[in-house]
Order: sequence, then structure tokens, then C-alpha cells
Amino acid sequence: MNALIAHSYFHLIVFYIAVFVCFAPEWIGTFFQTVEKGAVKRDRGSHVWLFVAMGAGVAAAILLVNANFPGTTLTWNQTLQFWIGIVLMLAGLAFRWYAIRVLGKFFTRSVATRAGQYVVESGPYRWIRHPSYSGALLMFLGMGIAMTNWAALLAIMAGAAIGYAWRVHIEEQALCADLGQPYREYMRRTKRFIPHVW
Repeated sequence: MNALIAHSYFHLIVFYIAVFVCFAPEWIGTFFQTVEKGAVKRDRGSHVWLFVAMGAGVAAAILLVNANFPGTTLTWNQTLQFWIGIVLMLAGLAFRWYAIRVLGKFFTRSVATRAGQYVVESGPYRWIRHPSYSGALLMFLGMGIAMTNWAALLAIMAGAAIGYAWRVHIEEQALCADLGQPYREYMRRTKRFIPHVW
């Protein structure tokens, strides 16, 4: 049996619409990103690395779904799995944009700090340091589940995990250097992505 999106045109269209809604703003924003005058850019290629790693994971997932390797398709109630995946994608998108809104003027697509920047601890930042990345990871998880193929899910999550691992390493180094002790104390009392867990 094939993955649902490989044999149902309707579900494939819904999947592509969800992918576009979730990821098109990210792709477009990448091309129009600017670093505010006076900000110090400390990205060290993490933004490019993030997109390469995520892109490789998604490309591998698509190849795995289209190749239809025996035993990789999740056959139990594919329709339910698909819709759970779509809901998770949209929930991840909503959480990511909520986190970006709370971060406000300090949000940048490349790692950069600016004069007067302080540690934001309101909204989801009370519990986790990188809620916008948590939202993005939830989008990728939903995307993998919607593909109804466990190998595709693993490929997507591996690409996202590799990309965000480097990105967070660079970002936290920059914030520790520029925000100093307040950020180091904030790191001690919060988790990176999941409250009280990780």
C-alpha cells in the first residue's frame, strides 16, 4: 500500500496547500531579510545551514514516499494520520507566529543582537528559550505524519533536528556573549524546546 498522498489526489492537494501556508512565509522572508542598522550579525552561516539541512530532510522524505519502499508506509487509518499531521502543522505555525510576535523587535531570521536588547521572558519564553523553533519542529512533525510513511517522518525530523541543533548552538553562544549573565541565568531555569523536558 502506498502513502495516502501518493494515491489520493485530494489529500495531495490539501498537503501541498498546508505546506505552502506553513513554509512560504519562511522562504519569502529569507529573501527579504535585513539586519537592523547597528545590530551585530553573529549568524556564522547557521541560517544557510538550517535551510540546507531542512531541505535535505524534506527532499529525502519526498523521495522515500515516491519510491514506496516496502514496509515504510503507515497503513493503519491513513486518513486519520493525515489529518492529525495537518492539524499539527497548523498548530505549529500558530505557535511559531505567536512566539515571534511576543519576541517583537528582537526577532531576526539571522542570528543578530542589537544595542539595548534584553532577555524576553513573557509568553512562551517563560518556559522555553526557543518557542518559535518548537513551533517549526511541530510543523515538520505534522508534515512527516501527514505523509503516512515512517521513513519519510524520520528523514524530515532528522533534517530539522540537525539544522536546529547547530542554529541553537550559535544563537545561544551569541546571546550569552552579548546579553551576559541575565541570559545565562535564563538558560539555567528554562528548557530549549519543551517545558520541563528538553
